[in-house]
Amino acid sequence: MNALRPLRTPAELVEAGLVAPDELAGIERVAERYAVAVSPAMAALIDRSDPNDPIARQFVPDAAELTTTPEERADPIGDLAHSPVEGIVHRYPDRVLLKAVHVCPVYCRFCFRREMVGPQGLGTLSTEAMDKAFAYIAAHPQIWEVILTGGDPLVLSPRRLAEIMQRLSAIDHVKIVRFHTRVPVVEPERVDEALIAALKASGKTAYVALHANHPRELTPEARAACARLVDSGIVMISQSVLLKGVNDDPDTLAALMRAFVETRIKPYYLHHPDLAPGTSHFRLSIEEGRALVASLRGRISGLCQPTYILDIPGGHGKAVIGPDALRDNGSGCMVTDFRGGEHAYPPSE
Repeated sequence: MNALRPLRTPAELVEAGLVAPDELAGIERVAERYAVAVSPAMAALIDRSDPNDPIARQFVPDAAELTTTPEERADPIGDLAHSPVEGIVHRYPDRVLLKAVHVCPVYCRFCFRREMVGPQGLGTLSTEAMDKAFAYIAAHPQIWEVILTGGDPLVLSPRRLAEIMQRLSAIDHVKIVRFHTRVPVVEPERVDEALIAALKASGKTAYVALHANHPRELTPEARAACARLVDSGIVMISQSVLLKGVNDDPDTLAALMRAFVETRIKPYYLHHPDLAPGTSHFRLSIEEGRALVASLRGRISGLCQPTYILDIPGGHGKAVIGPDALRDNGSGCMVTDFRGGEHAYPPSE
């Protein structure tokens, strides 16, 4: 086994001591359906002696993923309902997602796009599809921000990223370019001068939203990678998912948010986990989530407070789910979207 490359097969996970041999058959069934990759940096962080290790829980497949509950759906936040052309999601008036690639350096076991990413997923946009995506952005002057996501856009080579950014530079009404990524944590060595130059090639204001869910992910190497980005003038914000068995206690959540701030990353969104297939073992109730978030108030600095949000199933957008944001409907709750529409959560089957 080459320790310098990601672990991608159940057999490699067994060899690395991350999966017990007697679990191999179940894990192989999971891998037939969902992509698997554990980067060397994340494999090194996993405590093999802890059966509940929070890093392993995020990246190592679990037979529980074979259980799909009635409320789960392949496109839990409604990307496809708001995709006017391939690679573009236009859910909010002033911003779009540009999904240039559907490959990741690691595959999170709770991923809300798990049906779209990986070797069996939607792949990288073709030249023709990319042309149509840029034409769409150029034709809609209300688009102020372009968010590169996927997949993880930072798996693209600096040359490919620079090409994308140079094309955005020609669209005057786009002012902000944001990248959603795990790379600085899971492959910090990728964050070099060439990558940083590519991210800044458009001349627009660049933001990097770092996805991390446990304070142990902010290793010295990850913090150094983030420092290279911030020192270059790129603003960093965080996004995390509230996950059972990973960060669903006040001490861990507080340590994670403090780690972000220490790394010059502003805590941004704490996501309630989405209704992706095979992820029910990660989900807390909204009531539990709200109690955890409330416990941070007064416990840690205001700099460290994230916004707790729910992406409303069906493509209705994000809603803040703080103390006054929801009302009980007898079998769950009602949540209001940014247009004022009300939706049941969990949704009816």
